[in-house]
Amino acid sequence: MKLVVTVLARDEADVIDAQISFHLNAGADFVIATDNNSRDGTTEILEGYVREGVLHLIHEPAEGLRQGEWVTRMARLAATDFGADWVINTDADEFWWPRGGSLKEVLAAVPEQYGIVQAFWRSFVPRPDDDAFFADRMIVRLSQQAPINDPTSFYRPVIKVAHRADPHVLVARGNHTLLDSSFLPLATWHPLEVLHFPLRSRAQWTRKVQLQGDAFTKHIERAGTGYHLKGYDALRAGRIHEQYESLVVDDAALERGIADGTLGVDSRLRDALRTLRAGGRLTFAAPTDAEDVAYAVETAVLDEAYIVRAQRRLDALEQRLESLEAG
Repeated sequence: MKLVVTVLARDEADVIDAQISFHLNAGADFVIATDNNSRDGTTEILEGYVREGVLHLIHEPAEGLRQGEWVTRMARLAATDFGADWVINTDADEFWWPRGGSLKEVLAAVPEQYGIVQAFWRSFVPRPDDDAFFADRMIVRLSQQAPINDPTSFYRPVIKVAHRADPHVLVARGNHTLLDSSFLPLATWHPLEVLHFPLRSRAQWTRKVQLQGDAFTKHIERAGTGYHLKGYDALRAGRIHEQYESLVVDDAALERGIADGTLGVDSRLRDALRTLRAGGRLTFAAPTDAEDVAYAVETAVLDEAYIVRAQRRLDALEQRLESLEAG
């Protein structure tokens, strides 16, 4: 079985080396990367992995974020040119963590009739920026006890998908689902966690908001997602630094969050990257019973959130139908 990971990056030099190294040591056999006009050293980092023979690099000069199109291209190449059996489509700020065994071992265990595995997005909160490596600072994760349904929130519970290789696959924007796929999803099991680090520093967030906002105003795919648009509004109003600082979890907020169960310390990525830097080998222990119970609570929140979103879509469809009938 061969596992190929794809990644789309633009100006992600603070995270991309760790991201690729982690996945290659967590069970991935090969990486396909698309670099979209990076100017901060990201390109050079990716080219280093090309020289090692573990990465195929696509230079994408087009402006405007055509994420669905570019990720679909990589996912299809994984099937047609690189012999993939399974494909994981990642963002540069994501680290896919297998719950026991490697990524490849988890996916190899999926029964043949299923072609899509849903992974649980687990968001880490920004901590005071002392210029240290992001993974050394960001060891605090949101622990959801109830669904967050605000479309502008960074922390809405969502799924991402891994899928069997398919030369005709169509990946939806954000890698949250496949479009028009014949693959059957294994919807009741989330054996992969996506450790997500969207706000790593004030400078990184400002740059990301600027790039996303410029892309969305070109209407390349569709309007931006809620929290990106919220950030872009803050940028245009000259409040981007204020917005970022309002999201930082300081020590006092961390203490309160741990006490009420909304925050938890999660040092898995920090420890894994330290192991790799020391020349060690990654291992993924099976979760304890207590960890499985806590995980079940949060995945229940995930299910509740998707029910709410489905109801919202139905309500919007009903309103459109009523408008057409009235017209």
